[in-house]
Amino acid sequence: MVLTKRFWLLAALGIPLAALAAAIGQPILAVGYDVLLLAAAYASTRLAPQESNLRFARKFDPVLSVRAANQITLVLENDGPEPIRGELRDEPPPEYQASQRQFDIDIAPGDLKELRYTLVPEERGANEFRGTWLRIDCPLGLAQKQVVLPTEQPIRVYPNVLALKEFDLLNQRGRLNEIGIRRSRMRGLGMEFESLREYAEGDDYRKIDWKATARKGKLVVRQFEQERNQSIILCIDVGRHMLAEVNGVRKLDHVLDALLMLTNAASIAGDAVGLLVYADQVRQYLPPAKGRRQVTAIVDAIHDLVAEPIESDPVAAFGYLSARWKRRSLLVCFTDYEDPDRAGDLVMAIGPMARRHLAIVVRVTDPRIDEITRSRVETVPQMYLKASATMLSEDRRAAASAMAAAKLHTLDSEPQDLARKLVNYYFTVKERSLI
Repeated sequence: MVLTKRFWLLAALGIPLAALAAAIGQPILAVGYDVLLLAAAYASTRLAPQESNLRFARKFDPVLSVRAANQITLVLENDGPEPIRGELRDEPPPEYQASQRQFDIDIAPGDLKELRYTLVPEERGANEFRGTWLRIDCPLGLAQKQVVLPTEQPIRVYPNVLALKEFDLLNQRGRLNEIGIRRSRMRGLGMEFESLREYAEGDDYRKIDWKATARKGKLVVRQFEQERNQSIILCIDVGRHMLAEVNGVRKLDHVLDALLMLTNAASIAGDAVGLLVYADQVRQYLPPAKGRRQVTAIVDAIHDLVAEPIESDPVAAFGYLSARWKRRSLLVCFTDYEDPDRAGDLVMAIGPMARRHLAIVVRVTDPRIDEITRSRVETVPQMYLKASATMLSEDRRAAASAMAAAKLHTLDSEPQDLARKLVNYYFTVKERSLI
């Protein structure tokens, strides 16, 4: 039972009564007033609508997306003969950001209402809704009947799968350019023959079909389409280098969001996608395969990955991959290298693979480093901070030069641009038939 403002107002009105009763020597009158008021409040809770008449359901996607606004819908249906009024408070994990947790309800008999709010999880992994608190208004308005509905429900938080839905929708409408992704079939490239058409200015002379030209008496060129059965292997370093944070989010989390977008794009393009997760040893390996089932398998494999404070062994990891996959593929390695020594280790690991495959090393950059190096120094702490940032920036440039000298492709990107740049690179590789 929760006492209302009306109860406390009536209780306050009993103060003058108590003073008057004391003045006439009848304090029992004040006690009787308070007892009667409490009894009325308690009796009203017995007359309140039963919570068993309220049907409750919570609806949301099977998996939630980390750092994204996930829609939560509460469905309430009154099966009883009386209206149910009061307050309802849903209890998602307290560390999640909810747009609203408490709602006023007024549901007529036989009526159904939906309440909506958004939930933003800050971390991937498993969690749960802890239940739902309900306060039902009682007759007389002196109290509310408080009950806890047994609505505990598990939550699975994955990388940003909501972005995949947006990608699919824009792809179907041919509007990927709205999110900065350039998509073109680039007719005339690729290896699979599609059709013949008349020559147009700018066409490659090597695509001219001379037999068809002779038959028709005018230049005719062959059109080719991109191959749809190529392979991509996504390699994720979960060692100490991925523990660093950019904008308050670990580099590994930024990587997983971009990796999901690339996986989805490759699946739509008809390519096979595989996964290699490594640190000091290989943690997971999924051979390349096609279809939405493979996308689901990759999502399940990466949703609870965490970076660990241990040194990674890329030489062992790519040796493991080399022994198990021979077909030429696009290898996308998500890791970090902060100095030439670390870059040398990666060259030693990926260099031999790059002779057979097309390999690219992807790392997340921190925009704050450039901001600090360009900032003005006014205090001694700022001087030390700028010196540290300058040294780190120079080491990273030297590491990038070492990678370039070894003729390894690299992609450096700030978090907000990583997925877009990665998917654009993949489409460019497809359009130019580089694998």
